[in-house]
Amino acid sequence: MSPRRSALSAIVVLSIVGLAISSLSLVNHYSTGTSSYCSFGDNFNCDIVNRSIYSRVFGVPVALIGMIGYLLIGLFSWLTRRGNDQRGFLVAGALVGLGFSLYLTYLEKYVLATWCILCLSSLVIIAMITILSLYAMRSAPSP
Repeated sequence: MSPRRSALSAIVVLSIVGLAISSLSLVNHYSTGTSSYCSFGDNFNCDIVNRSIYSRVFGVPVALIGMIGYLLIGLFSWLTRRGNDQRGFLVAGALVGLGFSLYLTYLEKYVLATWCILCLSSLVIIAMITILSLYAMRSAPSP
């Protein structure tokens, strides 16, 4: 398997992991209870982050936006891997996702003063996807 195809496969796998994390965040967003798996005091608390006024964009939960984003990125990577070159959309989606995730991380640090482990995990995943998508963009298509 070529390095480019390996990168595209890794993006598909990372997108599935990102989709799972975003799904868990969405469940947490709508939950009325506390999530013991994600609460480590005042500085690390997903409940505070996922239920804040910043957890929605125009009424749409950020976690749902993340799910849609990871689904699209995974689809673009899968299509490119199968020969339908969607690298431009893949890179654009990854860069938009990374920018959005960095903005949300800024809000966690400077506005909410609380970190969300799920959000930070998603940041790491989208950063990895962005690096891999840029690599796939630079690589020549496989014959």
